[in-house]
Amino acid sequence: MTDLRKTLKTSLAEARARLEAALKEEGFGILTEIDVAATLKARLGLERPPYLILGACNPSLAAKALEAEPDIGLLLPCNAVLKEGPEGVEVLLQDPREMFRVLPTETQEALKPVAEEARNRLEKALAKL
Repeated sequence: MTDLRKTLKTSLAEARARLEAALKEEGFGILTEIDVAATLKARLGLERPPYLILGACNPSLAAKALEAEPDIGLLLPCNAVLKEGPEGVEVLLQDPREMFRVLPTETQEALKPVAEEARNRLEKALAKL
């Protein structure tokens, strides 16, 4: 689904701290958090391994995207997933280029520089983990 992923042999808490620090260095902050495992446990009684969705935002890139397409908020912020697996904690980052492909061609072209810059910054953050 995405090629922006990396598995870390560490705890989820440590992986999260490292991810947040790396994203911060690239101008992103965390706006939202969804603890999927806790929600499924509370609402459905299902036991799941830890699974977090973090909504990351780079304000300057968000402003550029909103200027080019006011409805782009449906695709913002960039999501980051941290999930525990047998090999460690997998970190997945949403690829803005792929997300923007759902938009009309003209809008994609207008947003291409923003998507490329966001992708480059996310790749740099992932490399720092």
